[in-house]
Amino acid sequence: MTSSAITILIALFGLLLLALACQRLYRTRFVAATGSALMGFVLLAVAAVLFVISLNLHTYARLTHEQPVAEIVFEARGPQQYRATLAEVPSGEMQLFMLSGDEWQLDARVLKWRGWANLLGLDAQYRLERIGGRYRDIEQERNDERTVYPLSENPGLDLWMLSTRYPRWLPFVDAVYGSATYMPMADGARYEISITQSGLIARPMNPAAETAAGTWR
Repeated sequence: MTSSAITILIALFGLLLLALACQRLYRTRFVAATGSALMGFVLLAVAAVLFVISLNLHTYARLTHEQPVAEIVFEARGPQQYRATLAEVPSGEMQLFMLSGDEWQLDARVLKWRGWANLLGLDAQYRLERIGGRYRDIEQERNDERTVYPLSENPGLDLWMLSTRYPRWLPFVDAVYGSATYMPMADGARYEISITQSGLIARPMNPAAETAAGTWR
């Protein structure tokens, strides 16, 4: 059963209890009506919390093994200036960015669950967070133009924030961590980005990218 279905069932039980409370109130059974009303409001509050958490969780994708999450292609537009085309997998959604620097960096968030939560169908999940350019030279990194772009919104109740600030409240969360990968930018270079349980991996996918990555050796 999905989290959405559980949330709906809890909300329905809450509404039924409120309806029962109204019926008992009509029959002047005030104590019983109060108890039913309180339980109904508690269940509706629980359903509301589950809803805002699941709303945030839907911004993540399931992660069961190594899988491609994006491809990125670069086009030189000037000295240390590149147009990056990022295509997310499997949605195929494409975004264009102007990046400054010598290298690109992609960041992601990863949520891992405890074993008993996995048995309920909760696989590790990830969300691409941001993309940016970076300079090899430290002084340039400190002083020159920085280009960083968000890749996702953060609606609902932020499960990431809650799990880091209040871990005792979320015992089903095993670990939350950020992961990043970066590689050189070059005209015509194409990279595939995959994610595993341990984080992001970038691989060159054409000669231009292989030549650029070879400059690190």
